[in-house]
Amino acid sequence: MTERAPLSRKLSAIAESATLKVDAKAKALKAEGKPVISYAAGEPDFATPQFIVDAAAEALADPASYRYTPAPGLPALREAIAAKTLRDSGLEVSPAQVIVTNGGKQSVYQAFQAVVNPGDEVLLPAPYWTTYPEAIRLADGTPVEVFAGADQEYKVTVEQLEAARTDRTTVLVFVSPSNPTGSVYTAEETKSIGEWAVEHGIWIISDEIYQNLTYPSTGSGTAVTATSIVDAVPEAANQTILVNGVAKTYAMTGWRVGWMVGPADAIKIAGNLQSHLTSNVNNVAQKAAIAALNGPQDEAEKMREAFDRRRQLIVSELSKIDGLVVPNPLGAFYVYPDVQGLLGRTWGGVTPTTSLELADLILDQAEVAVVPGEAFGPSGYIRMSYALGDDQLLEGVQRLQRLFSSSSS
Repeated sequence: MTERAPLSRKLSAIAESATLKVDAKAKALKAEGKPVISYAAGEPDFATPQFIVDAAAEALADPASYRYTPAPGLPALREAIAAKTLRDSGLEVSPAQVIVTNGGKQSVYQAFQAVVNPGDEVLLPAPYWTTYPEAIRLADGTPVEVFAGADQEYKVTVEQLEAARTDRTTVLVFVSPSNPTGSVYTAEETKSIGEWAVEHGIWIISDEIYQNLTYPSTGSGTAVTATSIVDAVPEAANQTILVNGVAKTYAMTGWRVGWMVGPADAIKIAGNLQSHLTSNVNNVAQKAAIAALNGPQDEAEKMREAFDRRRQLIVSELSKIDGLVVPNPLGAFYVYPDVQGLLGRTWGGVTPTTSLELADLILDQAEVAVVPGEAFGPSGYIRMSYALGDDQLLEGVQRLQRLFSSSSS
């Protein structure tokens, strides 16, 4: 009998999402009765605002919701997204330049599929969200990491990008606010990077999923602004795809509604792909997203204020641990400590030499789940989400304080 043909080599090379893997492990331990506190998931702990849920309930009663609708999205939602893009990104687009996707991940995947050709190099500032390099490889591109450490607030410079550019460079990934670091590029930094990309004809894929979650640089005052790269450099719009969604701002992670906005030709081919890949997004979720974008923003603002309070708390408490360097994040809901000062020292009989080993030690000895830096680039860092309840947030950090206050060598 002939041996079965092999599985896809391309898909076999794709790694499981590290953040989801850590979160699943933490949830499994909780199910066993372990008092694990998880900082792993990038998911708000708040309920979706009630008026959004009510809009979904109303959609359930409408028979039109049970039918196929246009693959690129409901016209009313594409209009709402175009209005949000003008409001928050400073870019005027027609609804025809919008595709509604099954969550932000699909928009990221389709964006790379639309602009990457086999052998193209994609500049990927690191630390980066764990999905980007895999999505680049699925488009037959090559991710080229450009690393910026805590000393640079995890923000790359034009000089670093230029040093990494080759004649095969066709795309730049730009993320502000950042997952995993929470860093926010200034308007001037954004403008410089945008102008550099325009000069060299490089596509920009700008992930703006956290653009509405920014905070003051000090304990009080006005929040910084996440300047969109197409607002900073309007001429970049013809070579930029914006990806976004309702998941983070409105606590709608499970609703799975994202979108991509870009030049008409890029959106056309991405729409062709989606027509074969998934067709339309769930209509009830789309109608809920319309309510989120067009409705009152009071609940979203309350959540942002809660994240800000938690951000200040976790930075303050983590900074008490000798050996941690904790840059102050100005966006998203993550803190990304440099833990190199804890490596090579013995804690509870274990001497971790990488952040992966350190994360295992923390889970085993403190029953706290964090995501190691290896998921986002170089070792030596951990990501902690502060999108969890206030009491658990403090308790988890106090466990770390106790663990790392023990004698070490």
